[in-house]
Amino acid sequence: MNGEPVAAPRNIWLRGLLMILMGLAYQLAATLLFFLAFIQFVLALLGDAPNSRLMAFGRSLGRYQGQIADFVSFAADEPPFPFVDWPASDGPSAP
Repeated sequence: MNGEPVAAPRNIWLRGLLMILMGLAYQLAATLLFFLAFIQFVLALLGDAPNSRLMAFGRSLGRYQGQIADFVSFAADEPPFPFVDWPASDGPSAP
């Protein structure tokens, strides 16, 4: 062994189930991000700038996807939303 603690079999099965659910959540978030990008593009065409609230949501959605990737790759032990708070966008960035 490599010195790492071994998870109990029940915990690894629970994690496996959560990994499947988080994989589905990742796909849903990716689809939502695609539509968000399309809406932002249309808004940028029609107006002079993209919507700042959609930018903030897109940023937090991307962070959520990163949290899911960390969890399913075993880089993080704590499962993401809805088990913890939704990731913050840290405010709008300058375009």
